[in-house]
Amino acid sequence: MLNNIGLPGILLIAVVVLVLFGRGKISGLMGEVGKGITAFKKGVDDSKQEIEDGLADVKDVTPEEEKDKV
Repeated sequence: MLNNIGLPGILLIAVVVLVLFGRGKISGLMGEVGKGITAFKKGVDDSKQEIEDGLADVKDVTPEEEKDKV
């Protein structure tokens, strides 16, 4: 069903959405979506940094006898 939507169909949907919600409402919604994406990316980067910092603090707890076998 969605395979048959072309450029005219997308434009018609965009115009209907614009008429129903108004330019201000859509603009505000897109601003919130942008803030959400930015917050998500920041959270992912912070998580990566925490993992990297945690790996740097890992201590080797292998017993001395086992280290000699390697």
